[in-house]
Amino acid sequence: MTKIDIGVIIIFTLLVFVCGMSFSKSGKNMKSFFAAGGALPWWMSGLSLFMSFFSAGTFVVWGSIAYKSGMVAIAIQWTMCIAGIIIAFWIAPKWQKTKALTTAEFITDRLGKSTQKIYTYLFLVISIFSTGAFLYPVAKIVEVSTGIPIYTSIIFLGILILIYTAVGGLWAVIVTDVLQFVVLTAAVLIVVPLSFDKIGGLDNFITKAPEHFFDFVNTEYSPLFMIAFGLYNLFFIAGNWAYVQRYTSVATPKDAKKVGLLFGGLYTISPLIWMLPPMIYRILNPELGNLAEEGAYLLMCKEVLPVGMLGLMLGGMVFATSSSVNTTLNISAGVLANDIYKHLKPKASNDQLVKVGRIATIILGVLTIGIALLVPFLGGIVEVVMSLAALTGGAMFLPPLWALFSKRQTGKTVLLVTIISLVINAFFKFLSPTILNITLDRAQEMGLGAAVPILSLAIIEFYLYNKKTSTVQHDNHAKLVITKLEEAQEEEESNEGNKKGTKVIGIGVAATGLLILLLSFIAENGALLVGGMGVLVLFLGIFIIKKSRI
Repeated sequence: MTKIDIGVIIIFTLLVFVCGMSFSKSGKNMKSFFAAGGALPWWMSGLSLFMSFFSAGTFVVWGSIAYKSGMVAIAIQWTMCIAGIIIAFWIAPKWQKTKALTTAEFITDRLGKSTQKIYTYLFLVISIFSTGAFLYPVAKIVEVSTGIPIYTSIIFLGILILIYTAVGGLWAVIVTDVLQFVVLTAAVLIVVPLSFDKIGGLDNFITKAPEHFFDFVNTEYSPLFMIAFGLYNLFFIAGNWAYVQRYTSVATPKDAKKVGLLFGGLYTISPLIWMLPPMIYRILNPELGNLAEEGAYLLMCKEVLPVGMLGLMLGGMVFATSSSVNTTLNISAGVLANDIYKHLKPKASNDQLVKVGRIATIILGVLTIGIALLVPFLGGIVEVVMSLAALTGGAMFLPPLWALFSKRQTGKTVLLVTIISLVINAFFKFLSPTILNITLDRAQEMGLGAAVPILSLAIIEFYLYNKKTSTVQHDNHAKLVITKLEEAQEEEESNEGNKKGTKVIGIGVAATGLLILLLSFIAENGALLVGGMGVLVLFLGIFIIKKSRI
């Protein structure tokens, strides 16, 4: 990596950091700090949802699978597209109608305070592990590109992320996400044609690919795995507390539907483009080891990107992948402040609650750094992400999601399903291989994680259906939602926040476009491609700035 690349990384890091810090005075209350005022533009929320989910594993987890197994990585991500479309039509609008600030608040309103406490503690523990798993790929990208030791990268990046998340709240997360989407889309549209050129074109890619490289399933990622993982994605994207925040932070159910449709639409197209660099690198260098496969995406970028563009791509990857970290940190801190501290100190002012939220972000960030440092000892990032998904996805997120639609489920029934599912999943993951000499493969592990909560909830629902009545908890929740709808809305503050957010995004995009354009003048290859992309991004930024003034 050249000094120019390092300089570009520094400039881009400062740009993102300044964008996030510009919202330091925006968090006047809980709704503005953790829900961006509750009236986010749907396209911002949709792009943020996409980047929060997409970035967690695209470059390292899915990039590793794409290098090793080819089209399988694309097929896996298409399950996310299907989940997004289902969520758009049936689930996202339902979440928005609850008028809850967090999922924990919905659980309190619908299922009771005692149920919410247990779910909150479970969520916080799982969140620390998941954010640690998300922070690791960021550091892996830096290590592959710069040679900086992965542990040093984890600590430095973790501190950087938690600072701007603690200061800027959800607006800092949203603006950073949208900016990264534009940057990385521009960068990958430069990488793909240069990568094909490097190996002699599309024909060479097809003819030199390993056998079964273009199959959508294989023995490790079988049709059963795809079905189970698709169900997991449905539960996870629809019920994960961090992602629910994207549906509840928009103004109307119609906007929430658009959030889901944008997510699903992007996941229809993006896997076809985003997975090509590591797949092409398999042709260029077919001999990477298991852990080295995690860096295949960056290794392809290093091969073809002109000077300076590698630095921009790396900066975009780092902050995009960190999106999953700051998203989960923000909602976890919101849960601690809104759903734990607020109930301990009912008379706490908005300033106190926001301060608690910021302190909680820092504490959770430090714990996240600790977990990320342990990932290499747990079998690598692919193993950690897949195991965490199978163990906790259906068990944690499906029962409250089911209660969103069911009139009969109670706090006791959904909690019972969660505990039973976690115990069964953990048994077959950790004890069954030793006690019963039964070891589940990846597809069976994922299938079990989805099947147990579905069957348990269905049996309970069928039993309760015969009573032909709704629960007191459901009826009380319905009345509470009506009360919330009648409360005064903070439209003026939301509109001002939207204008500022749009303007900051526009400035960030325009500055990035200008940087790409300047880099085209020193590019030793692909100068015309880089320059054209720079002009396009620059004009996009100017257009967004003008829109913010309307």
